[in-house]
Amino acid sequence: MSDWTLMHLFVPGVPGGAPLRAVPCGTWQRADVRPGRAMAWAVLLIAPLLAWGNPVSTEHVTARLLAEHDPAVPGQPLELLLSLEIRPGWHTYWRNPGDSGEAPGIDWTLPQGVRAGPLQFPAPALIRVGPLANFGYSGRALHPVRLSIPADWPIGKPIPVRARAHWLVCEEHCVPESAVLELTLRTAATAGPSDPQAATAFAQARAGLPVGTLAGAVLVQSPGGLRLSLPSAGLGPAPSAVRFFPWSWGLIEPAADQPWRLAGDRLELDLSPGEVAATADPGGLLSVQGADGSGRSFEVNATRGTPDQAVYQAAPAAAPTLGLPLALAFAFLGGLILNLMPCVFPVLAIKALSLAGQGGLGARERIAHGLAYTAGVLVFFAGLTAILLAARAGGTAVGWGFQLQYPPFVAIMADVFLVLGLSLAGAVTLGGRLMGLAGGRAGRGVIGAFGTGALAALVAAPCTAPFMGVALGYALTLAWPLALTVLLALGLGLAAPFLALSLAPGLARRLPRPGAWMEHLKQLLAFPMFATAAWLVWVLSVQTGPAGVARVLAGLLALSFGLWARERTAMARRGWPLAGDAAALAGLAVALWLGFVIAGASAPVAQAGDPAAQAGLPAQPYSPERLAQARAQGRPVFVNMTAAWCITCLVNERVALTATGVVAAFRAADVLYLKGDWTHRDQGIGAYLAGFGRNGVPLYVYYPPGGEPRVLPQLLTPGMVRQALGSAPADPR
Repeated sequence: MSDWTLMHLFVPGVPGGAPLRAVPCGTWQRADVRPGRAMAWAVLLIAPLLAWGNPVSTEHVTARLLAEHDPAVPGQPLELLLSLEIRPGWHTYWRNPGDSGEAPGIDWTLPQGVRAGPLQFPAPALIRVGPLANFGYSGRALHPVRLSIPADWPIGKPIPVRARAHWLVCEEHCVPESAVLELTLRTAATAGPSDPQAATAFAQARAGLPVGTLAGAVLVQSPGGLRLSLPSAGLGPAPSAVRFFPWSWGLIEPAADQPWRLAGDRLELDLSPGEVAATADPGGLLSVQGADGSGRSFEVNATRGTPDQAVYQAAPAAAPTLGLPLALAFAFLGGLILNLMPCVFPVLAIKALSLAGQGGLGARERIAHGLAYTAGVLVFFAGLTAILLAARAGGTAVGWGFQLQYPPFVAIMADVFLVLGLSLAGAVTLGGRLMGLAGGRAGRGVIGAFGTGALAALVAAPCTAPFMGVALGYALTLAWPLALTVLLALGLGLAAPFLALSLAPGLARRLPRPGAWMEHLKQLLAFPMFATAAWLVWVLSVQTGPAGVARVLAGLLALSFGLWARERTAMARRGWPLAGDAAALAGLAVALWLGFVIAGASAPVAQAGDPAAQAGLPAQPYSPERLAQARAQGRPVFVNMTAAWCITCLVNERVALTATGVVAAFRAADVLYLKGDWTHRDQGIGAYLAGFGRNGVPLYVYYPPGGEPRVLPQLLTPGMVRQALGSAPADPR
């Protein structure tokens, strides 16, 4: 509907000059008029807006209906042209008028057998009206129409054409106008010449019509807005200005700027989403202006897709078609396998001690330990799911393992593992008592089992196991109750082995009895905790550089000193225990403060010592442009999505991607090796993962020349990589 308001219109000759009141949305409200004069009112009102003839001049527009040839030839189409010469300062509208307005239309009265096609719309101009914008024409609007004449039309018999055209013409206010245009076409065996005036008008009209259709365009919607990506090869000379006009209202904000850039062989435009951006037709018209001032336009048949599909149509994600029962099964199986993943190695020490401690427990206490451990895992996964879904509801795209993308969290985790290591080594007793690793009462042991389960889930969370990635990608597309169910199934799979040992009497009898050996084992297992803390400091070196490492090391030193002071004064007399507690709290406060301010450290430095590069397989940083360029050149591409905090990723690189046979296969096939580092939060990498139904790393994708992408398993062997490259059959090595 048009969005115009007719201003007060005084009709001469009507007593008192009574105004015709107007209301928005093009509806008129009748003034107080005596019934006897209703017909006079109607005639006086319609007369300026509706006229007959060819041409027809209204108050603001002169309308003409032109024929390209006279006479016309039966059996051959004839081009007609609706010409609207518009009063200066006024404008008419394109097929999508923008923020307000209404497109022109035409109703035909034609002899039987003669057919008229739809009005065609040349590329419009952007017409700003305050904070809003319209798509339309100023000066002159030319709309071609194709007329079909049947082949059996008698030669010499004229063709009467009658068309009622209607349009909305606007300045600061809008007026609906219309005219009945009549044209009599002669017919002959050969087409007649074009009138010079008509020929000029037709040439101008055709110059504004789209010169072609751009296929392969993708419209991507994300929390940051809309991005239209389309191939630049068919655009001709390098553009100096571009503008996208959507077919449908509500896809974009018409008045918003449209920043654009050439990225490889693609043209990308950033668009502001409109009111119905998620459901409107993604297609439209691209208007391009060359450096020489010439203009041209293209129809854009866009499809909706993921950000990676904006540069290459990747294989559709399998996750959306997974189904809830299969997702639950995959999540549980992935949780089971997660116990064997390198990510969980740091807490195997605590698991081993927990199992060893159950050897001397009764059945009831053992079951309580197992249930408490499971509860700790499930509570952590429930909390993590709530954070993920809350972030998604707020329009923020976060992925699995997002917590380790934030340096303050990594720093605090380093503090936690240092304390655990000191506790297991016997340097302090605080950590051991809290985690229930020092034995004691059953209630304390249950609390410790709960904490052990939560810690195991916390350390395992950044990793993805086989079957797990697809289930996670599917879960985060569901409503929150179903998403929570899938994530709890994952946690149940992680806790299942420990729970089975707690509930099965036969397995419990095989557990060793507690003894002095447990103390030696506990001290030995302190070193995996220290190794984990050191690894987290290395992750911080990648994220924040030397300044961040200095801060976290200072925090670890302060925390260690505070715990040491507390331990040394715990058995002293008078006020020394209180002083020791104060020292421990001060050390903890310093460590936490340095951890939280670590985000302000200097920019990350380039990561050195890449094992693949050392093995002769240098990687280029992943970008959609590099991928698109290589695909356009027909070059094979191997994409490795990884992160410094993903131990499985690092193991795969050391074991599979740096093997001599793999490096040789990459070189022989001239494979471009692209590496996406998700150590820091990166929307582009997150979108790439989502394009394959994944929500975390690792992800390995091989693009063969001219073929569909192939997703490799999350646990790699050299044989798997070589098989994907087509250089060798699968083998277990």
